[in-house]
Amino acid sequence: MSENFVPKNSNQAPEEKPQQEEPMFRSTWLFIFDVIKIVVLSLAIVLPVRYFLIQPFSVKGASMEPTYFDGEYLVVDEISYRLRDPERGEVIVLRNPKLPSEFFIKRIIGLPTETIDIENGEVKIINVAHPDGFILDETYLPDSLVTSGFRHTVLGSKDYFVMGDNRGASLDSRAIGPIPRGNIVGRTWLRAWPLDRIGAFSSPQYSMP
Repeated sequence: MSENFVPKNSNQAPEEKPQQEEPMFRSTWLFIFDVIKIVVLSLAIVLPVRYFLIQPFSVKGASMEPTYFDGEYLVVDEISYRLRDPERGEVIVLRNPKLPSEFFIKRIIGLPTETIDIENGEVKIINVAHPDGFILDETYLPDSLVTSGFRHTVLGSKDYFVMGDNRGASLDSRAIGPIPRGNIVGRTWLRAWPLDRIGAFSSPQYSMP
């Protein structure tokens, strides 16, 4: 008779083999693997948004006052200009053509193929629709502000003319020349800081002759 045989009518329960505890290293590895998965998934979502859709920028200097002040935190839309061309009046982030590592925040004044004349404190735009030109009505600027200097610029097919709203304290196309389309990073979309000035931006509606 086998030593492990138990009769059916016996009250003795079969001997249970003790369960082995899960090794600690296995549970640790599962935890690490879960963390890696979370990090990879997060990066797969965040990085495309961060580098291809929107990007944060901090305003430095007074060139865009009173629209934006030094130290304000802006969110820049980088996707719109992949679908359409930049428009007059939009405030953009751009790379300085003379120093590509330097970023500026400026407003688009002139569009490709237009001629920009700055004289007597006024900005005149000449284009196909207005061969005699028209004076740009910049109602978003303070009445006391004067656009100083003299400038005659003919833009190429992919060039833009930009200026800061604080004309007396802005290094813009009057000094650095036209901005190539490839130097435009995106348009300002949202002011995220300070809290009392949070809000989305809209472009001005110019009155045309």
